[in-house]
Amino acid sequence: MKNLQWLQRFFLVLMLTLAVGLAACQEDGDQEDSDNQEDVEETEETEDTEDTESDENEESEESESAEADSYPVTFTDKSGEEVTIEEAPESIVSVIPSATEGVFAVGAGDQVVGVSEWANYPEEVHDIEKVGDMNLNIEQIVSLEPDVVIADLDNGESVEALREAGLNVVVLGAQSLEEVYEDLELLGQATGNVEEANDVIENMQAEVEAVEEAVAEVPEDERKSVWMEVGPELYSGGEGSFLDQLITLAGGENIIGDEQGWPQVSEEVIIERDPDVIITTYGATTEDAEEQVLSREQWQGITAIENEEVYDVHTDIVSRSGPRLAEGLRAIAEILYPDYVSE
Repeated sequence: MKNLQWLQRFFLVLMLTLAVGLAACQEDGDQEDSDNQEDVEETEETEDTEDTESDENEESEESESAEADSYPVTFTDKSGEEVTIEEAPESIVSVIPSATEGVFAVGAGDQVVGVSEWANYPEEVHDIEKVGDMNLNIEQIVSLEPDVVIADLDNGESVEALREAGLNVVVLGAQSLEEVYEDLELLGQATGNVEEANDVIENMQAEVEAVEEAVAEVPEDERKSVWMEVGPELYSGGEGSFLDQLITLAGGENIIGDEQGWPQVSEEVIIERDPDVIITTYGATTEDAEEQVLSREQWQGITAIENEEVYDVHTDIVSRSGPRLAEGLRAIAEILYPDYVSE
């Protein structure tokens, strides 16, 4: 009987020992499986990271290759000159503010090494070497050894001097929104930023379209006539100027839309044509520009003066033929029809 009890205890202990052993083995197996799984996941994660980095490197190489493949590029600029640029420019001098804004807008700002004294946008231009105003310092520009110089038709003889000095000059010269788009296309080609230039153009066109749609809702009897002066000497933009185009697209009637270019207008003409709204563009440089207009003695019978419909917009967004003209268009439309054009 005792032997039987002893055998039972022996088998019980043996079974407990085997159970504990199996449990331990199972835990070791589970841990090993877990470790293996973690190793697999780490390997897959590393491979994914390497694949991502590889894809990014390939995209970067493809972008650089595509840029390289786009050169040499040849096009005709606004001076009628056929310009050939052999490779992507690493240094650019821009000698007129509107062109400088365009260069930065298309993504080539990092390459700019010289700008006009009048350049003030974007903020980065304040730290870039100045090369003169309308009277360019040709020697200074040559010393910067730019791969490309961006100029304007208004730079006149300076363009020829720069070309005679052996520099590659791209001349712009927009007088309308459509020509601004053309200038941006030229900048895209010249700098190797064609896609970026197209994006800027599309964004401008979208803004213009949005304003046109908004002012299309204005009833004819609410349409306003506009006198827009770019200086107290009473200069403004007539037919063929982008200022006239902006007023028209904003739903207004330019009171000197029947005159050409940028005429100086007499007080008598302005008084006779009696604008509903007067917009100045020199408030940034002339203190109390709006108050000065409102206080003109001979103008007190003008509708805009009687209703105090005199406003100022920043000159740069309506006078520079660059990418911010769409912003200027919206500013004018908001002045004329605040109930129809939202900010």
